[in-house]
Amino acid sequence: MAVRPGNDSPPAASTLQQQARDADNQAESVRLTALLQPTVEQHGLFLEAVEIKSAGSERTVNVVVDLPEDQTGSVNLDLISDVAHDVSLAMDADPHDHGRPYSLEVSSPGVSRPLTEPRHWRRNVGRLVTVRQVKGDDITGRLLEVSDDGVRLTPQIPVKKGMKPKTGDPLTLPFTGIRKGTVQVEFAHLDETPLNDTHPDDTLPDDSGDEGIFDDARPTTTPTASEN
Repeated sequence: MAVRPGNDSPPAASTLQQQARDADNQAESVRLTALLQPTVEQHGLFLEAVEIKSAGSERTVNVVVDLPEDQTGSVNLDLISDVAHDVSLAMDADPHDHGRPYSLEVSSPGVSRPLTEPRHWRRNVGRLVTVRQVKGDDITGRLLEVSDDGVRLTPQIPVKKGMKPKTGDPLTLPFTGIRKGTVQVEFAHLDETPLNDTHPDDTLPDDSGDEGIFDDARPTTTPTASEN
């Protein structure tokens, strides 16, 4: 009796190799997070993430730092430069690195970062945000406060184009009903905006936010070997 071949053929070797690299990068990311967290915290910053990308023998380590959740504004480039210098020293002294080449980037999140954790929301109190709900339509409004369970905002009521937005009554949304949020960059006429009444990040272009990248003063095209 003939047997029809199944569709559950084993994955290609290249797919398995990529999966193995991804697993290695994830494990290395966890290890470097524990290694670098004290260095970042010495500068009064929060270590948001350590992301690793590899291609052959080349390895890029992207360290994302942010201000504590009780502070507004953005991380200035001078501070990012200082953090990058100390992070580089910590990586060079890493006893488990075995001298593997790497290119280091240190950056802070831009306004395009999705709001997925309570600390992300707390960092943006006072700003205009759009909430994507698990069920129901998206809601855009002014973020008023953030609790351990959810957020409170004043929603904007849709109006005809060219009309000034209207606001509704404040409402509370639980985190369990929120998929993610995004910060809306606001542009206002000078006669509509009181002096000193803008969020520090609103003066920045939408695609840059409060982001800065420091490549340890090394050419990005040339991986840098750890000295250890």
